[in-house]
Amino acid sequence: MKIQSHLFGPLLLALLFGAGLLGCTGNIHMRIAKQSFGDFDGKTVDLFTLTNSKGATVKITNYGSIVTELHVADREGDLADVVLGFDNIEGYLGKHPYFGAIVGRVANRIAKGRFSLDDKNYTLAVNNGPNHLHGGLRGFDKVLWDAEAHCTADGPALTLTYLSADGEEGYPGNLTATVVYTLTHANELKIEITAVTDAPTPVNLANHSYWNLAGHGSGDILGHELCLNADSYTPTDEWLIPTGAFAPVEGTPFDFRTPKTIGADMGDVPGNPEMNNPGGFDTNFVLNGKTGALKLAARVVEPRSGRVMEVFTTEPGVQFYSGNFLDGSTVGKGGAVYERRNGFCLETQHFPDSINKPGWPSVVLRPGKTYRHVVVYAFSTE
Repeated sequence: MKIQSHLFGPLLLALLFGAGLLGCTGNIHMRIAKQSFGDFDGKTVDLFTLTNSKGATVKITNYGSIVTELHVADREGDLADVVLGFDNIEGYLGKHPYFGAIVGRVANRIAKGRFSLDDKNYTLAVNNGPNHLHGGLRGFDKVLWDAEAHCTADGPALTLTYLSADGEEGYPGNLTATVVYTLTHANELKIEITAVTDAPTPVNLANHSYWNLAGHGSGDILGHELCLNADSYTPTDEWLIPTGAFAPVEGTPFDFRTPKTIGADMGDVPGNPEMNNPGGFDTNFVLNGKTGALKLAARVVEPRSGRVMEVFTTEPGVQFYSGNFLDGSTVGKGGAVYERRNGFCLETQHFPDSINKPGWPSVVLRPGKTYRHVVVYAFSTE
C-alpha cells in the first residue's frame, strides 16, 4: 500500500486492534505494540511490532530474538515484507534454517565441535555434519529471551536479554547476552549486541535474517545486485571449515568489489553432491576497515522495486549465503513456498572457526570485558 501520512495513524490502530499499544511521546506516528505469538515451554511468547515515523514496520518475537517481518517501501512508496519467515510460533518451533534469529553462543561453524581455551579442552554438540553450527542443538535461536520495548529519540526499540548458563551446549561460563533492535526514523534496522561473562568463553553472535528485497515470497534473489567491501575471503574445506588462509577475491567468482548480480557467477561455485550441497555462495568475506569501527560491509539493490539495503558493521567479516539449501519444503508467511535461492543472508560476525585459528581476530571474551557487535541494515530507494 502507499504510505499516506494523514491516514497512517487510523490505519495503524485498525491493524493493531486487539494488541497492546504503547505510546511514544513526542511523535504520534511512532508506535510499539505487543501481542501474544503463542506458547513455548509453558510460557507465553510475545510478538512486538515497532513502527517508525516513516511508516516502516518490524516485528520481532522474544523466541530466539527473531525478526519475523520487516516492511519497507519501494521507489513508489509501496510497502513489502523483505524477510523470510513464518506467520506463527509453530513455524519457528519446527525445522527451519534459522530464519531471522540471533544465533550463538558462537555463530557459524566450529570444526568437529572442539576447541581449547586456557589449556582446557571443550567438546560441543555436533549438528552440521562433523561440526558444530550456530550454538548447537539448542542455541540462542531456540530459547525465550526477556524483552522490554521502549521509545528512543532515534525510533522505537526492543531490548532482549538472555542468560546462557555455564555448561549450556558445552560452553564455559555464565554469559548474559543483550540485543537491542532499533527501527530508526532513517529507515534503519539497527542491532546492538553485547555480552558479559564470569569465565573465559568464546562469543560470536549474529543475526541470521534471510532477505529478499522484492518481497519475501517473490521468487529468487539472483537478480539482486550485490557489492561487498572485501578484497579477500576465507577458503574452506568440503565442510565449509576455513583452511586458515586469506585468498584474494580478484579473478574469482567471489569478487563483488563492484556491483554484480548474485546469479552472475553462481555456476562457478560448485557444490558437493555427496554432501547434498547444490553449490552457490556460503562464504566468509574479510571486510576492509578496522574491526570495532562501524564501516560499510555490503550494498544490495533490487532493480525492479528500487529497494536498496546497505549493511554497516563493527565486525571483521560477513558471511554471504545465497539460500542454497532452501528446497521448497518450507512454507512461510502467507503460504509462500521458499524455493532454492529465494533469500540471501549477510551475517556480520567473526570468521568461522576463529576459536581454532590463533592468528585470527579473537572470539574469546573474558570476565570484566564486554563483547560488542553492531550491525545496521539501512534501507532506501533508487
